[in-house]
Amino acid sequence: MLADVSVDYYIRLEQGRAGNPSTAVLAAVADALRLDRTERAHLRQLACPAPPAVPPKTAVRPQLKAMIDAMHELPAIVVDRLSNILAWNAAALEAVADFEGSAHRNLARLYFLDPTSRAYYTDWEAVAQDAVALLRRASAEYADDTELAALVDELRTVSAEFDRFWDSHDVQDRSHCAKVLNHPTAGQLTFTLESLQLPDEDGQYVIIYTPADPTTETWLTTRAAFRFAPRDGQVAPPLPR
Repeated sequence: MLADVSVDYYIRLEQGRAGNPSTAVLAAVADALRLDRTERAHLRQLACPAPPAVPPKTAVRPQLKAMIDAMHELPAIVVDRLSNILAWNAAALEAVADFEGSAHRNLARLYFLDPTSRAYYTDWEAVAQDAVALLRRASAEYADDTELAALVDELRTVSAEFDRFWDSHDVQDRSHCAKVLNHPTAGQLTFTLESLQLPDEDGQYVIIYTPADPTTETWLTTRAAFRFAPRDGQVAPPLPR
């Protein structure tokens, strides 16, 4: 009644048998369900899917890697549509994770399969839910992506929490968010994350960790200075995890 469509039509719409629903009908349903911007886009993607177009795997451009390497005090990583970690800078190695030594160069795998992640991320459940919501959104945009399907099947099999979050059907786009890390030597580090989509790069994003308090800012500045001019006999603290 709220969407001003018949019960029969709404049932056919939910079951994917409504043909090509109009923009007005989808907008009315979205209004009735009080969907946000991301959920509305997800609804349109499900109701009127575009021809499948799974982007090919592409390497990170050398210029992009040079750019994040030049961010001496700001941790930065490059991820793809599946949250695979494609590149990182020295600050990210020290503040976020030892991506060079990690077996999980995928954010979702890192959150659900690395046993230390629950202690490392102060609000682990929210972080993990966001990661699943990003994959759920990608599953509509890249419906025929076999790599995505394999990743979801793997995590649903090995993680009850992932399975539960996946079945909630929450969706989310990459944007800005807060993140608090329990660093093994620096203590609590607080960041604001900014996700910047790269045009013409097949779903790649740069995620930049900006310090959100003076303590975090001071630690990053000190670490950057140490990388360029370590003091004699001074040993750098171990990388996280």
